[in-house]
Amino acid sequence: MSETPKDPLGPGAPDSGVQGQGTTTQGAVPAGKKDAGRNGAGRDRDLTSWLPTVVDSIAAVVLALLVGALLIMFSTPRVVESLSYFFSYPWDFFKFSGEAVWDGYRALISGSVGSGTAWTRTLERAAPLICAGLGVSLAFRAGMFNIGAQGQILLGALVGGFIGFHYDLPPGIHLLAALLGALVAGAAWGAIAGILKARTGAHEVITTIMLNYVGRFTMLYFLGKEALQRPDSDNLLSPPVDDSAAFPTIAGVHVGVLLAVVAALFVWWLLERSTLGFEMRAVGANPDAARTAGMSVARVYVSAMALAGMLAGLAATMTVLGRQDSLTDQVAGTVGFDAITVALLGRTTPLGTVLAGLLFGALSAGGLSMQGAAGVPPELTQVLQALIVLFVAAPALVRGIFRLRGQGRKADVMATGW
Repeated sequence: MSETPKDPLGPGAPDSGVQGQGTTTQGAVPAGKKDAGRNGAGRDRDLTSWLPTVVDSIAAVVLALLVGALLIMFSTPRVVESLSYFFSYPWDFFKFSGEAVWDGYRALISGSVGSGTAWTRTLERAAPLICAGLGVSLAFRAGMFNIGAQGQILLGALVGGFIGFHYDLPPGIHLLAALLGALVAGAAWGAIAGILKARTGAHEVITTIMLNYVGRFTMLYFLGKEALQRPDSDNLLSPPVDDSAAFPTIAGVHVGVLLAVVAALFVWWLLERSTLGFEMRAVGANPDAARTAGMSVARVYVSAMALAGMLAGLAATMTVLGRQDSLTDQVAGTVGFDAITVALLGRTTPLGTVLAGLLFGALSAGGLSMQGAAGVPPELTQVLQALIVLFVAAPALVRGIFRLRGQGRKADVMATGW
């Protein structure tokens, strides 16, 4: 005859939660409710780990716009002139200041989202920032600070552009070949820093910065070759890619913008749903613990940097295959460095990176309208971007100014190589 199991805490222990045969003690929780609670808590943790700190990011943007309003005011000549008689007639100062700020930000909004053409310009400027920002974010989550997106974009543009204008292939196949060439070139260039980190311990900040210079001079070297030189031109300029290798357009927007969205979904799936993504997050949080758990830290470093370079190569196709820009050493602009800003503002999450890329694309597209319609210096948009980064990097300052409470959650995993 079997005996009823005894409570290990003793007969008088309250709410032990140990079940006997056919009985349940007072503190026991049914297994179904336990599982439901654990699943619900897991979903909440997944959600909060994926979404950025929205309040802090919005507050940083608002604070940057407020400081930008002050800059607009004091860069307007008539506002400055009204200060000479401010104590005699202060109304002019406030009137002119309000008009200057209103005209400036109205032109910014109109130039970025005020029409179909403005939306097209914003999306096409945001797409490379999103792709390159995703690459920087991915490396961040693996514990590495990828400063080399600029060089990775240049190499991706070099290979993708060369395939796009040098070879005569059928439409569709030509586009696919140029796209794959850019992705492979960017991935290979990014993997160099990962291999150096894994094999020799070389810090990725140093190696990626140096590779940016190597990438630029590699571009200049090949632009001096006859195969890449535009006919009847003495400048280091290549022909544009053929129409058969260019992205098709939908409603005036090239499909590279859709590829940027697909890339964001891929990065989210990789980080949150794949084994490699779990290993990246584990190595980014604590490489020693990940190594003890049996993970190959070296493989994660190489994989993360190769994927980051691949995303930077995708960013290169937005200009070379999207806008059909010619190859120059300035074909990447400042996208590779702006991508670091986008990743920081997006808190190294896919959704945050997409939203930050759209914001910076809007600032870039609306900056010219601010200059033309309101006479605001074009450098103001760059100042706004710098201010946003400054305030995002100092969340305690932003919370103190707006008297916000702390978020009470663990900070996102950032690079731990410093």
